[in-house]
Amino acid sequence: MNFLQMILEALESLAGNKLRSGLTMLGIIIGVAAVISMLAIGAGAQASINNSINSIGTNLIFISPNNEATNPKPLTAEDAAAIKASVPSVASVSALLQGRVQVSVAGKSKSTTVMAVAPEYASLRSLNVTEGSFITPAMIEARSAVVVLGPTVAETLFGRTENLTGQVVRLGSQPFRVIGVLESKGGSGFGNQDDQVIIPLTTGQTRLLNRTPHDRVDQILVQVASSEQVTRAGNDITALLLDRHHRQVGSEDFSLLKQQDILNTAQSITGVLTLFLGGVGGISLLVGGIGIMNIMLVSVTERTREIGLRKALGARRRDILTQFLIESAAISLVGGAMGILLSWGIVTIIGQLAVSSGTALIPVINLDAILLATVFSAAVGLFFGIYPANRAANLQPVEALRTE
Repeated sequence: MNFLQMILEALESLAGNKLRSGLTMLGIIIGVAAVISMLAIGAGAQASINNSINSIGTNLIFISPNNEATNPKPLTAEDAAAIKASVPSVASVSALLQGRVQVSVAGKSKSTTVMAVAPEYASLRSLNVTEGSFITPAMIEARSAVVVLGPTVAETLFGRTENLTGQVVRLGSQPFRVIGVLESKGGSGFGNQDDQVIIPLTTGQTRLLNRTPHDRVDQILVQVASSEQVTRAGNDITALLLDRHHRQVGSEDFSLLKQQDILNTAQSITGVLTLFLGGVGGISLLVGGIGIMNIMLVSVTERTREIGLRKALGARRRDILTQFLIESAAISLVGGAMGILLSWGIVTIIGQLAVSSGTALIPVINLDAILLATVFSAAVGLFFGIYPANRAANLQPVEALRTE
């Protein structure tokens, strides 16, 4: 008996018990669909987080106060100016203050984030305005009462994001003139960049976000000219601030966080999440394999006389073994193919639900996930088919023919 005949007979045998074969495949279908869907969700989450981190800018270093240090000195705008003047690899610097404020106009109000920043902040965070302009050096110098609105704030207060330049809104109890509206960037786990208002740093220091001492800032953002220079720039900034704050190495009253560190941490977390989700799907596939072994054992029992007759007519042990292995592999492969189609439908539905709910998650089915699930399902079919196939192959013809 050649291999093609074995395949045809195996398929004929499965077709003879359509309901039982279908129910056996169901475990593989669900398992493969679960593996691919879970991996797709994990890949989509990782891509979403990476995009969110990259959307805040590139080659960034975040400098924050370390309040756990002994007698810490505050970060100041002068520290930011010194970094810009003294570290050659630095492309741009902005000190900032951050807080919450109630923005209101004509009876409408909204609580939102207020950022007091320097003009360089726009390039640091890759911000663009759809109309008007961003903060300028002249506004910093004059401590102007001007504000750039995020699109979410503009939509809430005015019901639109256009033709707002020159409008007056109140931040707290103080009037501010709108000079621009930010381009939408969407929300993320790192904060909704559309739900904020931006004012000049000096205006925030004197009128809205008072700090002690007066020139203290909450954070300094530094953009390095290239990713290759980030480590060197971090070392230079550390040395500069240690000197300015009269601190020793190991007693820093500030902390540096590189954008790549955030990205690496996020990738590590999502990698573990993806592995966990894939493992959950793999368990489903394992359960499906046990179902295959169970049904193949039943098939061996039912076909004992058939096996004895085949062996009596000259079928070799290898022929019987191969036939039953082909049957179990066929169940797993056909189930795997149907599982791939089911996973595509599941991922499509999840993607549509994410879009409709405003969630930045687009599941991504990778070819690697399809190959992994397909190979794993075939391996499961063969592994769990070995024992029933071997049991069938070891039957003695005389004993098999006597079986009622």
